[in-house]
Amino acid sequence: MRNILVCLPFVFSLVITGCRKPSAGDYPIQPVPFTQVQVTDSFWLPKIETNRTVTIPFAFRKSEETGRIANFAVAGKVIPGKFCSKYGYDDSDVYKIIEGAAYSLATHPDPKLEAYLDSLANLIAKAQEPDGYLYTMRTINPDSSWAKNRWERDPLGSHELYNVGHFYEAAVAHYQATGKRTLLDVAIKNANLLVNTFGPDKLHITPGHPETEIGLVKLYRATGNKKYLELARFFVDQRGKKDPGANPKYYREYILTHKPLLEQDEAVGHAVRALYLYSGATDIAAIMNDKAYLKHMDRLWEDVVYRKIYITGGVGAWPTWEAFGPAYALPNDTAYAETCAAIANVLWNQRMFLLHGDSKYIDVLERSLYNGVISGYSLDGTKFFYPNPLESDGKTPFNMGSCTRQEWFDCSCCPSNLARFIPSVPGYIYAFRKDTVYVNLFISSRATIVMGNNALVLEQETRYPWDGKVKLTLHPAPGMKTILAVRVPGWVQGKPLPGDLYSYLNSFDANTQVLINGQPAATVFSNGYMLLNYPWKDGDVAEFEFPMAVRKVIANPQVKDDSGKLAIERGPIVYCAEGADNPFSLENVSISEDAEFEPVWKPELLKGIVVLKGSAVITGRKPGIKDVQLIPYYAWSNRGCNPMKVWFMRTESQPGQ
Repeated sequence: MRNILVCLPFVFSLVITGCRKPSAGDYPIQPVPFTQVQVTDSFWLPKIETNRTVTIPFAFRKSEETGRIANFAVAGKVIPGKFCSKYGYDDSDVYKIIEGAAYSLATHPDPKLEAYLDSLANLIAKAQEPDGYLYTMRTINPDSSWAKNRWERDPLGSHELYNVGHFYEAAVAHYQATGKRTLLDVAIKNANLLVNTFGPDKLHITPGHPETEIGLVKLYRATGNKKYLELARFFVDQRGKKDPGANPKYYREYILTHKPLLEQDEAVGHAVRALYLYSGATDIAAIMNDKAYLKHMDRLWEDVVYRKIYITGGVGAWPTWEAFGPAYALPNDTAYAETCAAIANVLWNQRMFLLHGDSKYIDVLERSLYNGVISGYSLDGTKFFYPNPLESDGKTPFNMGSCTRQEWFDCSCCPSNLARFIPSVPGYIYAFRKDTVYVNLFISSRATIVMGNNALVLEQETRYPWDGKVKLTLHPAPGMKTILAVRVPGWVQGKPLPGDLYSYLNSFDANTQVLINGQPAATVFSNGYMLLNYPWKDGDVAEFEFPMAVRKVIANPQVKDDSGKLAIERGPIVYCAEGADNPFSLENVSISEDAEFEPVWKPELLKGIVVLKGSAVITGRKPGIKDVQLIPYYAWSNRGCNPMKVWFMRTESQPGQ
């Protein structure tokens, strides 16, 4: 469909301008912004740098090559042409990459990148219609079958509201990073159009793909305009309310319009849509202190975590409709577990933690982060997974026509989502409430935590996830009283995840000793946190070590696909066997309950990983015991098409032991 040979060869300052704080309520716990956290970590810093120097420029280049950026130029009459990418939601990919680039600018000034964003901002402003409408497919081709009318009720075709939700997030990020209002003014003009179009006495259409709600809340936080918050609330409340004469296909589980949200007792439908909806609803409920919605979010969270999540933290088992399946239906070789859904799982669990202050939400967040999210892109930052199965024969295409990672997709929501998510990871490490500082993730960093009129500088040193030792050095303001709440991961407490969906076969000593300035210290344990209430002085040091035993995981008997099987993990990392390391059929691998695995640091392998070396029973034509090597699940398929397996046949004891 493209008739443009070159989609605009653009060329590729930091002024953090604080957004005006809204006056309504909010989460009782606040995250420490990523702009106040300097990551020095050997695991995460290379990933953040690869995203900054490789993935973001790569994603922008792909957006140029595929016409995603040219669409804005055509819509703005800068150049002639037709809509030259494939889908109406392709606009959102550009917005997500802009958001990631803005996050990168906020911590790493780059005049070339900032100039490139200026050029994009000008194009987007030109593409906006005079009344504020912004949807390049319809502006370019109003007769398109997907865009004949504004605010189409066809939730599969029209993504105009979904797109602008991502645009609001990008516009706020750009404004905060640069102080420039170009994108923010476009966002405000568009949001004002939505406010004047939708509402109790206006048009009653619900976004088919939730995201608008999250974006409107961010825009509300940035501007203080309560109408944006109220519209987000309207979109949530409107869901499932049937209008006379509406097309019946508009009300269906797939897009979560089959019932009002408060009547949806389980997680169903498209997993990304569901988790974006839950994230937006949690934001609104927290700000407005809506106890009914807050209680309902707890119920939906339990359904996801207790019955519908993979051991990798992936969600959305069904390839059909990229959806949640029934309870305990978690197939491995056909697992969808979309990368975007894992990111959405992190977003929602962060919100649930900020609401409740319980470590169980960070346990889910961490598992998704270290397994389901970063498995979605290659170690070099240029190849991606859309789905993330837990088993592969190394031949069958599962990744949009490929048996390994691909550079890009016709629907590239996952690569662009990673581009915006990875720079934000430092914002998940710390949080605070009144006089309590939460250490949620173990990532070497230096954070400045502003609490009222005081500030605490907190330095963290660790080799996590390969090593369980963590050292915290505190630099509080004089006279500052601080309670340090250090998360004790669920896997240390003997629970892979909250609930009984997964459990460990082998027990181990989970005692975690805490030293303050080299001396043993007493702690209080609450909601999964060690509380260190100590008269901190400048330079005080708290040290602890989480025991990193190799653990064998079994699934609830109701998970038929994992019956008679076990999985292996160490710390927060789920392991798998890949054919590149094991020259025999992985289908014939059986691991005994008492098999031992030795962790070995391999700096030269897959950008530096700890492998697990052990032995397994091999059945088939040449049975026997053979050495096996397991690698972190996130690192598989960086060596081309290869068989892979997370769950292994389980035997009670290994012959000869």
